[in-house]
Amino acid sequence: MTLFDSIFLGTIEGFTEFLPISSTGHLIVASHFLGINQTSVTKAYEVIIQFAAILAVVLSYKEKFTLQKIDLWTKVIIAFIPIGVVGFIFSHQIKELFSITVVAVMFIIGGIVFLIVEKFFIKDQTQITTTVEEVTLKQSLVIGFAQIFALIPGTSRAGSTIIGALLVGLDRKTSAEFSFLLAFPVMSAVTAYDLLKHYHEFSDANIINLVVGFVVAFIVAYATIKLFLKFLDKFTFVSFGIYRILFGIILLVVFN
Repeated sequence: MTLFDSIFLGTIEGFTEFLPISSTGHLIVASHFLGINQTSVTKAYEVIIQFAAILAVVLSYKEKFTLQKIDLWTKVIIAFIPIGVVGFIFSHQIKELFSITVVAVMFIIGGIVFLIVEKFFIKDQTQITTTVEEVTLKQSLVIGFAQIFALIPGTSRAGSTIIGALLVGLDRKTSAEFSFLLAFPVMSAVTAYDLLKHYHEFSDANIINLVVGFVVAFIVAYATIKLFLKFLDKFTFVSFGIYRILFGIILLVVFN
């Protein structure tokens, strides 16, 4: 992996991790075009840039990471449990799903779902949840089950949680914010597992590339979170739905 690869992949991770467009799908495609194979070095790099994205969430919502928000985090942990259990039990089967075709199909399906949900989104502001603190235990559990679909490559963790949140009555901005917070336990668990499993592989990695990738992913992820929330103040998720469909079609055409 070259320094350019490190910067390029770090940018993609930071930009796509919290948007409903599948960071995994984009990284698979980007690695394919760059000719990067899955090795011990690339695995160590993925752990580092995931950790950078986690820290971006913590910095963006540092006021939420206090004992005063224990009720909120109880709901976040409840939402984490479904994917934690299913992901652990079916980890080997999930790995076998990774392919460009699966990613492309799920991009298209996810895009269509976004367009459908937006068409029937609740317009009455008095009927929707407008802050993450107002999310109920029932809503958090439904969002958690929706997140299970993110185990399919190309679906998007952010996309599945946002869809689930919209369906149970959260507004667009609150759906995105709950998705950001839910990323913390999910990505922490994945990163910790990968770190324990592949810690010895860091000795083979280029430290400069790891540091650069970390910094780039952190900065881009932090900026993306801020810009995404501003975007949702004025716009809907329709553009993301259209992008997903077009990107999925392009993948099917190019790789088949």
